[in-house]
Amino acid sequence: MIQAITETAFNVYIQTEDNRIDTSVASTQIRHLIKFTNDMDGSVQYVYGNTETIYDRYTYIVLGYAPTPNMYGGQIKLFPAGYWKYEVYEVSWIGTVTVSAGYAPADEDDVLSPVANDKGVVQGLVTKGKMYLAEKDGTEQVQYTQRQEPSGTNYIYYGQ
Repeated sequence: MIQAITETAFNVYIQTEDNRIDTSVASTQIRHLIKFTNDMDGSVQYVYGNTETIYDRYTYIVLGYAPTPNMYGGQIKLFPAGYWKYEVYEVSWIGTVTVSAGYAPADEDDVLSPVANDKGVVQGLVTKGKMYLAEKDGTEQVQYTQRQEPSGTNYIYYGQ
């Protein structure tokens, strides 16, 4: 499970190498497209990692926050707080890896044409799970004010 806070950057540690699809290219030729789906309203957002490092046992991805999201730059604006589903898709390149519009697929069904070595191809789903997105301190929808305990007795009398 991924845990994050609204309006902040967050780190993602996910297991992708166990389910890797395209083993014909080096891990440096692989990027991951992440699809977030909100549990309450069903809204969907896609993003590539701001930075991504594939290790033997896991993949480390940094996602940034921006008021104006940039899916290719790794910046996302997830709202509202709560539970989100995530799906991680493997995208591979034969030639130069370029994560930008026209060179990296925008969603899991996007097929870029004309086909070229410098254009990414979605290989398939490698992992999925849940993310809990907590509200940033001070921005909660419901806020409580802590009051000091009264020094005297605090009785409520009824019926007098």
